[in-house]
Amino acid sequence: MTPAAAPPPGSWLVAVNLPVVACDFAPPHGAQGPAPLGCRVLVPWRGELVVGLVVGTGDGRSAHRLREVVQVLDDPGRPWVPPATVQGIGEWGRDARLPAGLIWGDLLGVGWAAAYVHLVRAVDDADLSPFARKVPGVRWTDAGHFPPALLDAIREQGLLEERFTPQPRTKTVVQARALADVPPAARLVTRLQAIDPPPPGLTPKQAQACAWLRGQGPTDTLSAWARGAGLSPSVVTAALNAGGGAYVRAEAPPPAAWTWLRAQGPVDSYAAWANGASADGVPLSPTQAGTLALRGWADTLEVPAPPPALPEALPLAAPPRDLPDRLPQAPVWRLHGGRPGSRFAALAPRVLELLAQGRGVLVLAPDHATLRRAWEGLSGLAAHAGTRAVQATGSLSAAQREHTWALIQAGEVRLVIGSAHALSAPLPALGLLLVLEEASDAHKLLSGSRAFVPDLAARVAAAHGAQLAYVGSAPAAESVPHPGAVLPPPRMRVHVVDYANPPEQPELGPLSGVHLKVGGLGYPLSHDLARVLRQVQERGRQAALLAPRRGYSALLRCPGCEHVPQCRHCDVPLRFHQQTRQLTCHQCGYHQPPPERCDDCGERMWQARGPGTEWIAQEVTRLLPGLPVYRYDKDQQDDLWPLMNGESGVVVGTQLLLSHEPPPNLALIGVTLADTWLNVSDFRASERYHRLLRQLAEWHPTRAPMLVVQTFQAEHPALKVLLEGQGVLAYPAAEERARAALGYPPHARLAQIEVSAREAARAQAAAQDLAAALHGAGATAQEVLGPAPSPVARLRGVYPYHLFLRARNEARLGELLRVLDSRTWKARVRVDINPRGGL
Repeated sequence: MTPAAAPPPGSWLVAVNLPVVACDFAPPHGAQGPAPLGCRVLVPWRGELVVGLVVGTGDGRSAHRLREVVQVLDDPGRPWVPPATVQGIGEWGRDARLPAGLIWGDLLGVGWAAAYVHLVRAVDDADLSPFARKVPGVRWTDAGHFPPALLDAIREQGLLEERFTPQPRTKTVVQARALADVPPAARLVTRLQAIDPPPPGLTPKQAQACAWLRGQGPTDTLSAWARGAGLSPSVVTAALNAGGGAYVRAEAPPPAAWTWLRAQGPVDSYAAWANGASADGVPLSPTQAGTLALRGWADTLEVPAPPPALPEALPLAAPPRDLPDRLPQAPVWRLHGGRPGSRFAALAPRVLELLAQGRGVLVLAPDHATLRRAWEGLSGLAAHAGTRAVQATGSLSAAQREHTWALIQAGEVRLVIGSAHALSAPLPALGLLLVLEEASDAHKLLSGSRAFVPDLAARVAAAHGAQLAYVGSAPAAESVPHPGAVLPPPRMRVHVVDYANPPEQPELGPLSGVHLKVGGLGYPLSHDLARVLRQVQERGRQAALLAPRRGYSALLRCPGCEHVPQCRHCDVPLRFHQQTRQLTCHQCGYHQPPPERCDDCGERMWQARGPGTEWIAQEVTRLLPGLPVYRYDKDQQDDLWPLMNGESGVVVGTQLLLSHEPPPNLALIGVTLADTWLNVSDFRASERYHRLLRQLAEWHPTRAPMLVVQTFQAEHPALKVLLEGQGVLAYPAAEERARAALGYPPHARLAQIEVSAREAARAQAAAQDLAAALHGAGATAQEVLGPAPSPVARLRGVYPYHLFLRARNEARLGELLRVLDSRTWKARVRVDINPRGGL
């Protein structure tokens, strides 16, 4: 009986680095077995070969019409991305209705540009002349000799054989040749040598010249001969013509620069050769070095490049002790409170245990400052577990990222600390995934997929069967239901300046005076803050002031008619920057000089409103003459070296200041207007404000500087829990209970749908049509909020309208989002799962 034929293999779903869905490709000719999930492949794409990532298996239908994968670049046993990671992120992408190429283009920061040697030839007995005059022959030829479109056309007909060989990274060096390999023309020189015996008939002076040359020569030139003999050039020329000397070819001693290069080389460039030789006392310029190379004394060679240097793990201040692991044993848990150092110390036993078991630990940080602290606190643990720690961030060079990935693939690394790019790292046997500061908006990708990294981390940890831990200064409300450990908060000294309710009794504030009225508290520097700043100057300490915005002021207003100059492309006021004398839009970048007169009433005066970093720095300079004042914001980042060396001064900055190390003698932190963080149309605004205060309190690793908060909302619960000394869980727990009553995360899943167009009416109509379609598909009024104009009604010339979907779980949210695929819409539609920031 003839055995049944094996079913044809299914197609492979391949994601390319473009905002498109994963595409079906047939497996390479002769391939057997399942699709190599997580491996990189070369696929034909618009006439060229591009790198793609295998993210799934197709159904195999119409496989005879699919293009084939040309080459698998990775060993399926060591994929570029772990298959479990591919599955977890793929599930999130399907729920979010986002194309796979968009997601992987955001998350995979290395591997899209593979280096290889590509050789081609025609298959046996193939006639390729109909394709072009110059086509591949029967011998292997570099594919670069042919247009990619031509090769793709031949490939599509199955008439092309191809060979791919990985190309190692190389670099160009300058290396000294062996003396025997230096061309004779470079080693031999023409010199003047005396003839012995001298010819007869020489004049006395000519005889003198010949005698000198016989005793002191040979010499290089006639002028050198004349100078040495103390005679005129005409005399030595006559002696030469009379036969008293002759030009001969002789081997010259090697140049000193060649001798140096032979001993110290190779070097990276002619400039490096010149600099190194000159430093050792051998005068040489880059031009002279190039001339020596042209004469044959040195070669420029392509040699394998050494591995790039990676950030070194920082040794622990003290060796890890056998401390008990007091953290929860649960699939998902949390650790908050304390300072970064105490949190990492509490994590150390769990991390060491997993590393010693051969498991992988992945740490995700939202920003460079958090990553730096995590590296300082955790990287030293790897050496004690017999492994290595690496960073995986976009701040590394391409060569560093590739080398890091190769180390992880090879199993030499089990501790990875990085940004969102680290989420796809091929860690073996992932055991723990740590998400630092899980509520930080910096985890949100601002473009592309707009993914919120903690959401992806949860899917990846579940797919690997690894523990997921949320660690930070204060928990997000979404983290509160999970079991966790809470460390005691750092010691805090908080003073509140209540602009809305000035003090009436002395005991209400240790600094405030009872004589002050509502209008007399001082702004933007209150009298209390000014008094402490003077003490900082008197005692030689340091202070940091947090401003709500960069620039000089939030707007300029006409005192006559209250007209405010607006951006031409956005419905927002232009912000004034005094340093550049420009009104600038912080949304689209449009800028213009301040108008001389008001456009509405002709008034010549302008009033600034809403102090920024420039204004506050100016006020501090006026208040404290002689004290250095620094700025640290997006527009200007002054050198804080004097402060970091302990010198007295004040730094004024935006929240960017928290990415810098704190000054060592920090005595004061001032929040000039805390309400800015509250007056945002976002249900997470108060949680964000509370977390900011906690982060300010723990910014300095050892000191407890006074925190002065100027606000119109002194009774806000996010601030009161700090004043009352409650633990870090108090406010997030209350926030979580309030969201349960209102049906917000973590008790619901949110998605923002943005519908935008160049005309407001068109955007509004499309948003209303979309809302009607959602309700027609069964969505309730509680599930669809809106549509409504964006808080910024016009942004970069476009009118966005927002709808919010609020579903009980992921499955229901996916059902609602499928409505978007039911038809085309007359405006641009974008989906943001788990939106952050202003609503």
